Amino acid sequence: MRRKRGRPLDGWLVIDKPSGMTSTQVVGRVRYLFDAAKAGHGGTLDPLATGLLPIAFGRATKTVPYIMDGTKRYHFTLRIGEARDSDDAEGAVTATSPVRPDNAAFEAALPAFRGEIMQVPPVYSALKVGGKRSYDMARAGHAPELAARPARIDRFELIARPDADTAVFEVESGKGVYMRALARDIALACGTVGHVAALRRLNVGPFDESHAIPLDKIVPSADNAPAPPDLLLPVATALADIPALALTREEADALSFGQVIDLNQLADRMPEHTDPRSGVVRAMDGARVVGLCRPEGGWLRSVRML
Repeated sequence: MRRKRGRPLDGWLVIDKPSGMTSTQVVGRVRYLFDAAKAGHGGTLDPLATGLLPIAFGRATKTVPYIMDGTKRYHFTLRIGEARDSDDAEGAVTATSPVRPDNAAFEAALPAFRGEIMQVPPVYSALKVGGKRSYDMARAGHAPELAARPARIDRFELIARPDADTAVFEVESGKGVYMRALARDIALACGTVGHVAALRRLNVGPFDESHAIPLDKIVPSADNAPAPPDLLLPVATALADIPALALTREEADALSFGQVIDLNQLADRMPEHTDPRSGVVRAMDGARVVGLCRPEGGWLRSVRML
Protein backbone atom coordinates (compact mmCIF):
# COMPACT_ATOMS: atom_id res chain seq x y z
CA MET A 1 0.00 0.00 0.00
CA ARG A 2 1.36 3.42 -0.96
CA ARG A 3 2.17 5.63 2.02
CA LYS A 4 0.10 8.80 2.25
CA ARG A 5 2.18 11.89 1.66
CA GLY A 6 2.89 14.14 4.62
CA ARG A 7 3.60 13.71 8.29
CA PRO A 8 0.90 13.58 10.97
CA LEU A 9 0.65 16.91 12.78
CA ASP A 10 -1.99 18.14 15.24
CA GLY A 11 -2.60 21.77 16.16
CA TRP A 12 -3.46 25.25 14.95
CA LEU A 13 -1.41 27.77 13.01
CA VAL A 14 -2.76 31.31 12.65
CA ILE A 15 -1.50 32.92 9.47
CA ASP A 16 -1.58 36.66 8.80
CA LYS A 17 -2.85 36.22 5.25
CA PRO A 18 -1.36 38.49 2.58
CA SER A 19 -3.58 40.19 0.01
CA GLY A 20 -3.80 38.54 -3.39
CA MET A 21 -3.99 34.90 -2.27
CA THR A 22 -7.06 32.73 -1.79
CA SER A 23 -7.53 30.95 1.52
CA THR A 24 -7.13 27.61 -0.27
CA GLN A 25 -3.79 28.74 -1.73
CA VAL A 26 -2.56 29.67 1.75
CA VAL A 27 -3.57 26.28 3.15
CA GLY A 28 -1.77 24.54 0.29
CA ARG A 29 1.38 26.56 0.85
CA VAL A 30 1.39 25.96 4.62
CA ARG A 31 0.68 22.27 4.22
CA TYR A 32 3.66 22.03 1.85
CA LEU A 33 5.97 23.96 4.18
CA PHE A 34 5.10 21.72 7.14
CA ASP A 35 4.87 18.54 5.03
CA ALA A 36 1.53 17.97 6.77
CA ALA A 37 -0.76 15.05 5.98
CA LYS A 38 -3.98 16.94 6.72
CA ALA A 39 -4.86 20.64 6.96
CA GLY A 40 -7.83 22.96 6.48
CA HIS A 41 -8.78 26.55 7.32
CA GLY A 42 -11.20 27.99 9.84
CA GLY A 43 -13.09 30.52 7.72
CA THR A 44 -12.54 31.86 4.20
CA LEU A 45 -11.01 35.25 3.53
CA ASP A 46 -11.44 36.94 0.13
CA PRO A 47 -8.25 37.22 -1.98
CA LEU A 48 -8.23 41.00 -1.43
CA ALA A 49 -8.45 40.61 2.36
CA THR A 50 -5.61 40.36 4.85
CA GLY A 51 -5.49 39.18 8.45
CA LEU A 52 -6.20 36.14 10.54
CA LEU A 53 -6.61 32.81 8.74
CA PRO A 54 -6.55 29.97 11.29
CA ILE A 55 -5.28 26.71 9.80
CA ALA A 56 -6.05 23.37 11.45
CA PHE A 57 -3.73 20.37 11.23
CA GLY A 58 -4.77 16.77 11.90
CA ARG A 59 -7.05 16.39 14.94
CA ALA A 60 -7.55 20.17 15.07
CA THR A 61 -9.77 19.85 11.97
CA LYS A 62 -12.42 18.38 14.32
CA THR A 63 -12.67 21.77 16.03
CA VAL A 64 -12.98 23.85 12.82
CA PRO A 65 -16.79 24.26 13.16
CA TYR A 66 -16.33 25.93 16.55
CA ILE A 67 -13.85 28.41 15.09
CA MET A 68 -16.14 29.17 12.17
CA ASP A 69 -19.04 29.75 14.58
CA GLY A 70 -16.95 32.12 16.71
CA THR A 71 -17.20 35.90 16.76
CA LYS A 72 -15.02 37.65 14.19
CA ARG A 73 -13.75 41.24 14.13
CA TYR A 74 -12.91 43.18 10.97
CA HIS A 75 -11.83 46.59 9.74
CA PHE A 76 -13.00 47.50 6.27
CA THR A 77 -12.52 50.60 4.16
CA LEU A 78 -15.53 51.77 2.18
CA ARG A 79 -14.79 53.56 -1.09
CA ILE A 80 -17.75 55.87 -1.58
CA GLY A 81 -19.32 56.82 -4.90
CA GLU A 82 -18.50 53.74 -6.97
CA ALA A 83 -20.30 50.36 -7.03
CA ARG A 84 -18.51 47.23 -8.29
CA ASP A 85 -20.05 43.96 -9.44
CA SER A 86 -17.99 42.03 -6.85
CA ASP A 87 -18.65 44.64 -4.12
CA ASP A 88 -14.89 45.05 -3.72
CA ALA A 89 -12.02 46.73 -5.56
CA GLU A 90 -11.38 43.71 -7.79
CA GLY A 91 -14.70 44.01 -9.67
CA ALA A 92 -15.93 46.07 -12.60
CA VAL A 93 -17.65 49.43 -12.01
CA THR A 94 -21.44 49.13 -12.30
CA ALA A 95 -22.64 52.50 -11.00
CA THR A 96 -21.38 55.83 -9.70
CA SER A 97 -22.83 58.53 -7.48
CA PRO A 98 -21.80 62.09 -6.62
CA VAL A 99 -23.31 61.79 -3.12
CA ARG A 100 -20.80 61.86 -0.28
CA PRO A 101 -22.59 61.25 3.07
CA ASP A 102 -21.22 63.03 6.11
CA ASN A 103 -20.40 61.24 9.36
CA ALA A 104 -23.82 62.04 10.82
CA ALA A 105 -25.52 60.24 7.92
CA PHE A 106 -23.46 57.11 8.51
CA GLU A 107 -24.08 57.24 12.26
CA ALA A 108 -27.82 57.52 11.66
CA ALA A 109 -27.82 54.52 9.30
CA LEU A 110 -25.69 52.15 11.40
CA PRO A 111 -28.28 51.03 14.02
CA ALA A 112 -30.36 49.30 11.33
CA PHE A 113 -27.39 47.01 10.62
CA ARG A 114 -26.84 45.86 14.21
CA GLY A 115 -28.30 42.74 15.79
CA GLU A 116 -30.10 40.05 13.80
CA ILE A 117 -30.49 41.29 10.23
CA MET A 118 -31.19 39.87 6.77
CA GLN A 119 -28.34 40.20 4.28
CA VAL A 120 -28.16 39.52 0.54
CA PRO A 121 -24.74 37.93 -0.16
CA PRO A 122 -22.53 39.28 -2.96
CA VAL A 123 -23.11 37.51 -6.28
CA TYR A 124 -19.36 36.83 -6.32
CA SER A 125 -19.58 34.35 -3.45
CA ALA A 126 -19.15 30.60 -3.10
CA LEU A 127 -22.84 29.98 -2.42
CA LYS A 128 -24.43 27.33 -4.62
CA VAL A 129 -27.48 27.99 -6.78
CA GLY A 130 -28.87 24.95 -8.56
CA GLY A 131 -25.62 23.09 -7.92
CA LYS A 132 -23.42 25.84 -9.36
CA ARG A 133 -21.22 28.36 -7.53
CA SER A 134 -22.65 31.86 -7.63
CA TYR A 135 -19.28 33.36 -8.62
CA ASP A 136 -18.97 30.94 -11.56
CA MET A 137 -22.43 31.97 -12.79
CA ALA A 138 -21.58 35.66 -12.37
CA ARG A 139 -18.33 35.29 -14.32
CA ALA A 140 -20.25 33.57 -17.11
CA GLY A 141 -22.58 36.56 -17.35
CA HIS A 142 -25.53 34.91 -15.58
CA ALA A 143 -25.41 36.38 -12.09
CA PRO A 144 -28.10 34.74 -9.94
CA GLU A 145 -30.63 36.47 -7.72
CA LEU A 146 -29.51 35.50 -4.24
CA ALA A 147 -32.01 35.39 -1.40
CA ALA A 148 -31.45 37.33 1.81
CA ARG A 149 -29.98 35.27 4.65
CA PRO A 150 -29.95 35.83 8.43
CA ALA A 151 -26.81 37.52 9.74
CA ARG A 152 -25.73 38.54 13.26
CA ILE A 153 -23.90 41.84 13.68
CA ASP A 154 -22.75 42.42 17.26
CA ARG A 155 -20.98 45.71 16.60
CA PHE A 156 -20.75 48.08 13.60
CA GLU A 157 -18.97 51.40 14.12
CA LEU A 158 -17.53 54.20 12.00
CA ILE A 159 -13.95 54.55 13.28
CA ALA A 160 -12.23 56.85 10.76
CA ARG A 161 -13.00 59.21 7.90
CA PRO A 162 -9.76 59.90 6.01
CA ASP A 163 -11.51 61.94 3.32
CA ALA A 164 -14.90 62.48 1.64
CA ASP A 165 -14.46 59.41 -0.56
CA THR A 166 -13.41 57.01 2.21
CA ALA A 167 -14.82 55.70 5.49
CA VAL A 168 -13.36 53.03 7.78
CA PHE A 169 -15.59 50.75 9.85
CA GLU A 170 -15.08 48.16 12.59
CA VAL A 171 -17.40 45.15 12.68
CA GLU A 172 -17.89 42.26 15.10
CA SER A 173 -20.09 39.57 13.66
CA GLY A 174 -21.13 35.94 13.71
CA LYS A 175 -20.73 33.21 11.13
CA GLY A 176 -21.31 33.80 7.43
CA VAL A 177 -21.54 37.60 7.42
CA TYR A 178 -20.19 39.27 4.26
CA MET A 179 -18.27 42.49 4.81
CA ARG A 180 -18.65 43.31 1.11
CA ALA A 181 -22.42 43.20 1.50
CA LEU A 182 -22.26 45.41 4.60
CA ALA A 183 -20.18 47.97 2.70
CA ARG A 184 -22.55 47.90 -0.27
CA ASP A 185 -25.65 48.21 1.92
CA ILE A 186 -24.44 50.97 4.28
CA ALA A 187 -23.60 53.07 1.22
CA LEU A 188 -27.05 52.47 -0.28
CA ALA A 189 -28.69 53.30 3.05
CA CYS A 190 -26.94 56.68 2.93
CA GLY A 191 -28.14 57.46 -0.60
CA THR A 192 -24.97 56.60 -2.49
CA VAL A 193 -23.03 53.55 -3.71
CA GLY A 194 -19.75 52.02 -2.57
CA HIS A 195 -17.48 49.00 -2.32
CA VAL A 196 -14.80 47.51 -0.07
CA ALA A 197 -11.40 48.97 -0.91
CA ALA A 198 -9.55 47.16 1.90
CA LEU A 199 -10.48 44.48 4.43
CA ARG A 200 -8.61 43.04 7.41
CA ARG A 201 -9.71 40.36 9.88
CA LEU A 202 -8.42 41.04 13.39
CA ASN A 203 -10.02 38.27 15.49
CA VAL A 204 -11.51 34.81 14.95
CA GLY A 205 -13.02 33.19 18.05
CA PRO A 206 -10.19 32.89 20.62
CA PHE A 207 -7.49 33.88 18.11
CA ASP A 208 -6.20 37.44 17.78
CA GLU A 209 -3.28 39.19 16.09
CA SER A 210 -0.90 38.15 18.87
CA HIS A 211 -1.23 34.56 17.57
CA ALA A 212 -0.64 35.42 13.91
CA ILE A 213 2.47 34.62 11.87
CA PRO A 214 3.09 36.25 8.45
CA LEU A 215 3.14 33.62 5.72
CA ASP A 216 6.53 34.78 4.43
CA LYS A 217 8.10 34.14 7.86
CA ILE A 218 7.51 30.39 7.53
CA VAL A 219 10.40 29.05 5.50
CA PRO A 220 12.15 25.68 5.24
CA SER A 221 15.37 25.28 7.21
CA ALA A 222 18.79 25.46 5.59
CA ASP A 223 18.74 21.69 4.94
CA ASN A 224 15.24 22.05 3.37
CA ALA A 225 13.58 20.27 6.29
CA PRO A 226 9.89 21.01 6.93
CA ALA A 227 8.89 23.93 9.16
CA PRO A 228 9.08 22.96 12.87
CA PRO A 229 5.87 21.74 14.55
CA ASP A 230 6.61 23.85 17.64
CA LEU A 231 5.08 26.77 15.73
CA LEU A 232 1.66 25.12 16.16
CA LEU A 233 -0.78 25.96 18.94
CA PRO A 234 -2.46 23.06 20.81
CA VAL A 235 -5.66 21.63 19.35
CA ALA A 236 -7.64 22.78 22.38
CA THR A 237 -6.70 26.44 21.82
CA ALA A 238 -9.66 26.69 19.45
CA LEU A 239 -12.03 25.86 22.31
CA ALA A 240 -10.69 28.34 24.87
CA ASP A 241 -13.78 30.59 24.75
CA ILE A 242 -16.26 27.74 25.38
CA PRO A 243 -17.40 27.38 29.04
CA ALA A 244 -15.43 24.71 30.91
CA LEU A 245 -16.75 21.80 32.99
CA ALA A 246 -14.38 19.96 35.37
CA LEU A 247 -14.75 16.17 35.30
CA THR A 248 -13.23 13.37 37.30
CA ARG A 249 -11.03 10.87 35.47
CA GLU A 250 -13.83 8.27 35.70
CA GLU A 251 -16.38 10.68 34.20
CA ALA A 252 -14.01 11.64 31.38
CA ASP A 253 -13.40 7.97 30.59
CA ALA A 254 -17.14 7.27 30.57
CA LEU A 255 -17.79 10.03 28.03
CA SER A 256 -14.90 8.82 25.90
CA PHE A 257 -16.60 5.40 25.74
CA GLY A 258 -19.87 6.97 24.58
CA GLN A 259 -21.66 6.84 27.94
CA VAL A 260 -23.80 9.64 29.37
CA ILE A 261 -23.59 11.27 32.81
CA ASP A 262 -26.52 12.25 35.01
CA LEU A 263 -26.58 16.06 35.26
CA ASN A 264 -27.61 15.82 38.93
CA GLN A 265 -24.16 14.35 39.52
CA LEU A 266 -22.62 17.49 37.99
CA ALA A 267 -24.99 20.12 39.42
CA ASP A 268 -22.39 21.91 41.54
CA ARG A 269 -19.82 21.97 38.73
CA MET A 270 -21.84 22.88 35.64
CA PRO A 271 -20.93 26.34 34.26
CA GLU A 272 -23.71 28.89 34.51
CA HIS A 273 -24.07 29.01 30.73
CA THR A 274 -23.29 26.78 27.77
CA ASP A 275 -21.70 28.13 24.61
CA PRO A 276 -24.37 30.49 23.18
CA ARG A 277 -23.69 29.39 19.61
CA SER A 278 -23.71 25.62 19.98
CA GLY A 279 -25.05 24.85 23.46
CA VAL A 280 -21.93 22.86 24.39
CA VAL A 281 -19.45 22.90 27.26
CA ARG A 282 -15.73 22.08 27.21
CA ALA A 283 -15.19 18.91 29.25
CA MET A 284 -11.91 19.00 31.20
CA ASP A 285 -9.93 16.29 32.99
CA GLY A 286 -7.60 18.51 34.98
CA ALA A 287 -5.74 20.62 32.38
CA ARG A 288 -6.62 18.21 29.55
CA VAL A 289 -9.51 18.94 27.21
CA VAL A 290 -11.51 15.74 26.86
CA GLY A 291 -13.93 17.07 24.26
CA LEU A 292 -17.18 18.91 23.82
CA CYS A 293 -20.42 17.83 25.50
CA ARG A 294 -24.02 19.00 25.55
CA PRO A 295 -26.45 18.93 28.51
CA GLU A 296 -29.62 17.40 27.11
CA GLY A 297 -32.67 15.74 28.64
CA GLY A 298 -31.10 15.53 32.10
CA TRP A 299 -27.88 13.95 30.78
CA LEU A 300 -24.47 15.14 29.70
CA ARG A 301 -23.79 13.67 26.25
CA SER A 302 -20.57 13.77 24.23
CA VAL A 303 -20.65 15.78 20.98
CA ARG A 304 -17.00 15.71 19.86
CA MET A 305 -14.29 13.89 21.75
CA LEU A 306 -10.65 14.85 21.22
